[in-house]
Amino acid sequence: MDSGRGTGRTLYDKLVDAHVVRDLDGLCEEVLLYVDRSVLNEYTSPQAFTRLRAANRSVWRPRATLGVVDHVNSTAADRGALMPDDAGQTQTDYFARNSADFGIEMFDVLHPMQGIEHVVMPEMGLVQPGMVIAAGDSHTTTYGAFGALGFGIGTSDIEHYLATQTLVYRRLKNMRVRVDGRLGFGVVSKDIIMALIREIGASGATGYAIEFAGEAISALSVEARMTICNMAVECGARGALIAPDDKVFAAIEGKPRAPYGVLWDQAIAYWRTLRSDEGAHFDREVVLDASEIEPMVTWGTSPDQAAPISATIPSSAGQADTARALAYMDLKSGAALTDIAIQRAFIGSCTNARIEDLRQAAAVLRGRRVAVGVRAMVAPGSSAVRRQAEAEGLDQVFITAGFEWRQSGCSMCLAMNDDVLAPGERCASSTNRNFEGRQGAGGRTHLMSPAMVAAAAVMGRLTDVRKFSEGV
Repeated sequence: MDSGRGTGRTLYDKLVDAHVVRDLDGLCEEVLLYVDRSVLNEYTSPQAFTRLRAANRSVWRPRATLGVVDHVNSTAADRGALMPDDAGQTQTDYFARNSADFGIEMFDVLHPMQGIEHVVMPEMGLVQPGMVIAAGDSHTTTYGAFGALGFGIGTSDIEHYLATQTLVYRRLKNMRVRVDGRLGFGVVSKDIIMALIREIGASGATGYAIEFAGEAISALSVEARMTICNMAVECGARGALIAPDDKVFAAIEGKPRAPYGVLWDQAIAYWRTLRSDEGAHFDREVVLDASEIEPMVTWGTSPDQAAPISATIPSSAGQADTARALAYMDLKSGAALTDIAIQRAFIGSCTNARIEDLRQAAAVLRGRRVAVGVRAMVAPGSSAVRRQAEAEGLDQVFITAGFEWRQSGCSMCLAMNDDVLAPGERCASSTNRNFEGRQGAGGRTHLMSPAMVAAAAVMGRLTDVRKFSEGV
């Protein structure tokens, strides 16, 4: 169903139009949207299943959904089937029962493909261009790297999706973020998205779907694009898209659930049409110069409270939010970011725990040791990533440098398991949120790329990773 937004349509409008089941308001702004796939986890799905049971309803298309245990499980190297605490055990037990009763495939904590949901879905080939994928996790935007519209939904929406394979959906406005030019040495996709969030603010894309474009975006690997789309939600976007290209097709081909044979040829022919038309209208456009972006870190308690690593901590004069953030982070205005000492270093999460991230961090750590007084850990994004890293010898690089080599899971990204910061501990982190208490009550989080985390771990303080090419 055409959106009626003119002859030149954006990629976002094309994806929505292709999935409209019914126009609900006569303007095609609120629609009943068909959802191709979803992924469930153990902590946002229980209420939805309970309501299905109470209403004696079934799941409409069980095979369109995958269940993954990722949030509450331990990442200890010797973990077993049991969760670290009773609450987590209750959640995973109920998740297993629901998956079995409703016919949904589930990867439990000991499954060979277990991992963080947004890492596992692409590994399985379940994320494909042109799809609409909704899940009970805000970082479902990650799938935009494949040209799929992914977005997070609430518990009642999960119930609606499971029962009907549809959602009531209100269209978003279109924003294009163009990143022109080339990135400098030591600057990666995490720095692009952190620079954007700093530029437009934590609510700057609220009400929008962002399409990322430009030379710097096209040059990125698919994994690097996933980092950008993953964190687009941190500036309020409920959808993030990058037009699929040959890199995306190569990343999908041969995956266990990818199409093959004649279906693959048909899919490629369709996927190549998935891009915004010339002259398509965008309600807002933001342009970044890639050459001006430096390695970024956060100093505050929101992802938009970030700065280039070469900067100093901003003044809080007349800025209540800044003053509160600096008080929580125990930092002083005017101090150099590189003077901030850390006690913890963490590489993990759906943002930055894929094989490419681990390779970049290991490149910094080879021949170096974690600073005295720093506890460093790495939790691969999935069991498959962990096996790949071990096959490449990356695990030994991390272990020799002094990192803990963990199992896969969300781990310390959100402290719903036994990986947490102690009150007052300061952490260099490759995760996506630095909210108060996010990694543990009283813990202090500085977001950055995995290579920057590795550099900080070695130096014992926030550090410009580019200096490592100069011998520090």
